[in-house]
Amino acid sequence: MKIILFIFLTLSLNADDILTQYRLSGISVIEKQLDLKLTSEEYWNKELENKDTSFGYLESYNSILICDKNSSNLSLYKLDTNNTFTQLKTYDAFTGKIPGDKKFEGDLKTPLGIYKIEQRLDKESKLDPFYGPLAFVTSYPNIYDRSRGKRGSGIWVHGFPINQTRDDFTRGCIAIDNESIKCLDNNIDINNTILIINKDTRKVNVPKKRLNKILTELYKWRYAWKYSDIYNYLSFYAKDFKKTDGTHFDNFKIAKEFVFNKKDKKIILFNNINILKYPNTQNIYQISFHEIYKTKYISFIGNKTLMVKVDEEDHMKIFLEN
Repeated sequence: MKIILFIFLTLSLNADDILTQYRLSGISVIEKQLDLKLTSEEYWNKELENKDTSFGYLESYNSILICDKNSSNLSLYKLDTNNTFTQLKTYDAFTGKIPGDKKFEGDLKTPLGIYKIEQRLDKESKLDPFYGPLAFVTSYPNIYDRSRGKRGSGIWVHGFPINQTRDDFTRGCIAIDNESIKCLDNNIDINNTILIINKDTRKVNVPKKRLNKILTELYKWRYAWKYSDIYNYLSFYAKDFKKTDGTHFDNFKIAKEFVFNKKDKKIILFNNINILKYPNTQNIYQISFHEIYKTKYISFIGNKTLMVKVDEEDHMKIFLEN
């Protein structure tokens, strides 16, 4: 009953229209209309209406860590009961000895970028006391880092040495005092926390109009993909596009044309969508989501990341995909 009511409300059709289409053509016609509705700005306006888009569009994360390299601090924003990201804590922080964006192992720089917290380490994990009582392992290098040839690993948020002194800088990590790292640990769940390392802690305040357009185009891309519209599907890709496995646009195009020509029925679902403006850029956004993709012969369930450029008319072009 709930599904039928949803269809009525979404399509703005009466019961007889729905039943007639179902009787004559089956559920596939109604499904296609629902998929098309997901590409409408009207739908996404309603979804965005009560969303705090200070940092972007976020479905997976209720905690945001912002490392301000210029001011040497780490701020925690949390989603409050009003669904607003509120600054809860700010900790003094040490970052890399050398200013600028990290490029290679040992350059003593802290990277600029967007990172997940992949692991929590403590004495039970045999954490070296140099890193204090706790450490959080980040996902550096991410796919955008790797695409630009950035190297290195082991970028952590950690504490101060236990019973030791330390310099007032790091080799690239973010270090806060031990009471602060414990406080941070008490206030976050690493599974729904994202780390943004930037030159400042100002909220980005991404316009809802732009996020609406990106979400609309994300679902237009999905629609073209699901219904094997190769021309419109490829129109969302930049000519300098490449996959993380090194495949460039021309070879990607050939492979997709072969797959699309089969006209296989596809199930393509996106959830836990996150859209964040990438630090230190003017028009680059990171889109991540959990994807379910199934055909008669292929099945993929996992996380997907797209790096996109957005032009002045808010049209997106995918230039990197994992």
